[in-house]
Amino acid sequence: MNIQLIDTNLFEPKENLTLKLITPKQLKKAKFKKTLKKAGFDATEGSSCAMHGKSLLFCGVEDFENDTLKTTMANVAKAIKNYNYKSLSVAVDERNIAAVVEGFILGGYSFENYKSKPKKQKIKTLYLTCKDVSSLQKLFEEAVITAEATCFTRDLVNTAPDDMYPEVMAQVAQNLAKENNLTCNILGKKELKKEKCRAMLAVGRASRHESKLIHLAYKPKNAKKIISLVGKGLTYDSGGLSLKPATSMVTMKMDKAGACAVLGIIKAVSELKLDVEVHAFIGAVENMIGGDAYKPDDVLKSRKGDTIEVRNTDAEGRLVLADVLDYAQDKTKPDYLFDFATLTGACMVALGQYTTGVMGHSSKLKHDLGKASKNAGELTATLPFNKHLKKQLKSEIADICNISNKPYGGAITAGLFLDNFIKKENKEKWLHFDIAGSAYTESPWDVNVYGATGAGVRFMTQFLKTLQTK
Repeated sequence: MNIQLIDTNLFEPKENLTLKLITPKQLKKAKFKKTLKKAGFDATEGSSCAMHGKSLLFCGVEDFENDTLKTTMANVAKAIKNYNYKSLSVAVDERNIAAVVEGFILGGYSFENYKSKPKKQKIKTLYLTCKDVSSLQKLFEEAVITAEATCFTRDLVNTAPDDMYPEVMAQVAQNLAKENNLTCNILGKKELKKEKCRAMLAVGRASRHESKLIHLAYKPKNAKKIISLVGKGLTYDSGGLSLKPATSMVTMKMDKAGACAVLGIIKAVSELKLDVEVHAFIGAVENMIGGDAYKPDDVLKSRKGDTIEVRNTDAEGRLVLADVLDYAQDKTKPDYLFDFATLTGACMVALGQYTTGVMGHSSKLKHDLGKASKNAGELTATLPFNKHLKKQLKSEIADICNISNKPYGGAITAGLFLDNFIKKENKEKWLHFDIAGSAYTESPWDVNVYGATGAGVRFMTQFLKTLQTK
């Protein structure tokens, strides 16, 4: 949908529906309160009432906080899909414009690439009316860029595994590099062997698709900080020889959500022209079964040189990340190092399906990211490392085991496995984000519709914005 910021005095709409956001308290003094009450409208959150004779749509809000407005605008975007107007308009100011834009774009998102007859929405334009366009232009543009980068991420995650495999993900990265003036380097099987990425290569060995390590870089002239982002890009995860149950394999196209988030973040950063240097490293791999599949009981040698006992081939993402994290740390000297991965179902057990798990050593960094995620409207929570859980990764035959010897604290032990591959000088600079629950949903909630959510893009973009003032 086309979104335009326009001066209220210059706005002369035709076939336009005007949106009125109203609280229960405001309803008591509203112009059409009697008519609205007869229609059963009480202005509670999620309620709406269309007065088509007046070309008005009333929507209830509990308050005008950003989170509330985002949810309300997402509901509006869904509600108007069958309306026969040409446009929708809503008044905005500097306090609410970002929430209105993000809520509407994210809530109105739909993925219909595989529908033979996709639905056509008749409302083509959203007009944001205001008294001073120039004062809101920057806020408007930033909100659109962030929301569209999130939708870009959603599209990639939602794409079927037969259409989005490692070679295609590499092509997506190359196209993004061309469009956004980024540098791009792709490592294939030959280069990965040279780099001794043996753990990553083992995971993808049974696939007919060649594994790829992707490195994108955005380098502005006056970068204040250097950030390395690492994404798990399992374009499909069957579980390998430790085969997943049939029902658990459905939605495994989302196992690339970490990599897709990293692509969405660097897209947003480059379009916002932030004064931070960002490197995106992606391990794009397909975990399949076959005569050449890696096996439980195998011992793999990582790029770092540590040996890994494989006890479960469905704990494959951490094997890929082990090599990609090591590669990323050798190629850059970052001020911050973040990895994004749909790593464990245990994270959902611990935090529920809406919240991203945050792990690392720096309390300050976890606090700063928590603040950024709150401002961005994403839910995060920290999971604590401890030495007792780390002991559960002990192997009798190798340096480390790829799964814990106990069934508890699985999200944390997975994070501790990754911690083994973080260099000493980067321990306080690194955070791990487990987006297994937050990256995909089959039940719409808040600004998220069915499918990919784009988890991580908004809160990391928000955090990177704050670095410009430090």
